[in-house]
Amino acid sequence: SQAEAAVTVRGKGNIIMKLMGYKRENGTFGIRNHLLILPTSVCSSETAQRIAALVPGAVAIPHQHGCCQVGADYLQTVNTLVGFGKNPNVGAVLVVSLGCEGIQPEVVADQIRESKKPVETVIIQECGGTLGCIAKGAEIAAKMARELSVQNKVAFDISELVLGLECGGSDPTSGIAGNPSVGAASDKLIQLGGTSILSETTELIGAEHLVAARCVTKEMGDKLTAMVKRIEDKSKLYGVDLRGTQPTPGNIAGGLTTIEEKSLGCIHKAGQSPVIGVLEYSESIDPKKHGLYFMDTPGEDIDSITGMVAGGAQIILFTTGRGTPTGSPVAPVIKVTGNPETYEKMMDNIDINAGRIITEGKTPQDIGEEIFDKMVAVANGELTKAEVLGHKEFGIYRIGDTF
Repeated sequence: SQAEAAVTVRGKGNIIMKLMGYKRENGTFGIRNHLLILPTSVCSSETAQRIAALVPGAVAIPHQHGCCQVGADYLQTVNTLVGFGKNPNVGAVLVVSLGCEGIQPEVVADQIRESKKPVETVIIQECGGTLGCIAKGAEIAAKMARELSVQNKVAFDISELVLGLECGGSDPTSGIAGNPSVGAASDKLIQLGGTSILSETTELIGAEHLVAARCVTKEMGDKLTAMVKRIEDKSKLYGVDLRGTQPTPGNIAGGLTTIEEKSLGCIHKAGQSPVIGVLEYSESIDPKKHGLYFMDTPGEDIDSITGMVAGGAQIILFTTGRGTPTGSPVAPVIKVTGNPETYEKMMDNIDINAGRIITEGKTPQDIGEEIFDKMVAVANGELTKAEVLGHKEFGIYRIGDTF
């Protein structure tokens, strides 16, 4: 298998996984080599999409933000866009701007250049409009694509892999089968020196004390608990009841009854490893600190995945009981379901059937090994079902108003 072929042994029983990927100038490694067409605002999103459509292998990330944002909300959008540009799976970036929006192109481009990858900008208002910008952008992007096409893969240690952990469309099988299996795979990655990111602050409510107790310092635990309280306080400020969104109607129809029940299943994705870092949304992991992190993201799947990819995740494990097609523009998303009926209904979307824990007596450790092998294969180039179907969902978590 690809996993077995990638194993080398160093010392007594010390197994080191070697993967094949693209080495970046800043020392990180990508498992994909995307050309990112990055709009700074909603005003340039359509133009960015049209440029990407003209260049094979290019991917755009249209969004509705980038103008009339202030304070922390403005910074969060900037950090998310920059984080996507810096992600190791991105080989080069073309920043597309209208010219007069709140997030100016060089603010984004200059920060992405810190990663030492090729970055260029085009501005619609300086190109004579949409058609001129598309022509100039496509010319620049085509040159970048040619340069990326001749880059060769090199071997790198699996300790350089950053895994994002997500769940969506959960049902009781998520906590019973899907999430514990992913937790086993995450623990194995961390034991080999890699990194995982647990997300979805809303889905820690009622179980936050269990995750906080796993933090390596009291300060980290207090920070995580404060993030959960922040979500609860926001709900109270708006005068709304989280029930109906957490759990969602689909969660309830699937058999989950309370947010606490959902949370107790959700945290199984994190396995048993200690929490070594607590991150704000889209905050970059510390490249020198490998292990399990928690990131403050919403329960909404797409915004949550976006935050982790902006933070450096090159690959996502996504558990779903009810089924979902969600992907990501630059990071492969591996779908795992604990529900054998969902696997049969959505085989076009689901990569791993963890429901065999229920139907065949498999253990989470058994399925965790299968998930880990799939991660290695995907990291070495195998396409996930979400990639094959062209799913590139992208959404930035808003924390303020547009003025």
